[in-house]
Amino acid sequence: MSSAPTRSGPRARAAAALAALLALAVGCAPVDQTEVAPSPSTGGDAAAQLETLTVATAGSMRGYSRDKFPHWRDTGKNCDVRDTVLERDGSDIKLSGCNVVAGRWKSVYDDRTFTDPSDVDIDHVVPLANAWRSGADEWGDAERGEFANDLSRPQLIAVSASSNRAKGDQDPSQWKPANRSHWCGYAENWVAVKHHWRLTVTSAEKAALADMLEECR
Repeated sequence: MSSAPTRSGPRARAAAALAALLALAVGCAPVDQTEVAPSPSTGGDAAAQLETLTVATAGSMRGYSRDKFPHWRDTGKNCDVRDTVLERDGSDIKLSGCNVVAGRWKSVYDDRTFTDPSDVDIDHVVPLANAWRSGADEWGDAERGEFANDLSRPQLIAVSASSNRAKGDQDPSQWKPANRSHWCGYAENWVAVKHHWRLTVTSAEKAALADMLEECR
């Protein structure tokens, strides 16, 4: 069976050009188009988000309990969100089932490296108690559970146990990572979490975050 003749000439080229324009108009891209990676952050998005946060005095701790933020959520037999973060944030990970039993972790808070998972804590970037004081006291336990196990935002990170415990429930006006090179990332993460969960900031907290975002430039 013979093939159809190939169209050529100005009319055919015009038709091809029109088809390409129509494809772009409806969101289609040529199959060989190279995807462009996003440019590195300079803190601009976080600075803009910071300006949208409501400034308020810190609320009361009355009624607070970590039990009102159910964590860590089960993710498999004898495994939970802690194992998920340890596996995500580490390298050379060794598992027993889905339990992380060994690996290598770089703590960005203090620039220290660990190979024993018992030396690593999973930090809530915005601490649970801080969230309570900035609006989470009005949530139900189910929503607080979503916050405490949030893997979609930069809310959970594997860091040294010592840095996590030194931080406690303090905000950036009270505690900053000893590793200054992480100030930009820490501030960006803090703002992203508070922005998504619509939590408030104190005036001192906002000023500290703005200063830390200057490290991004």
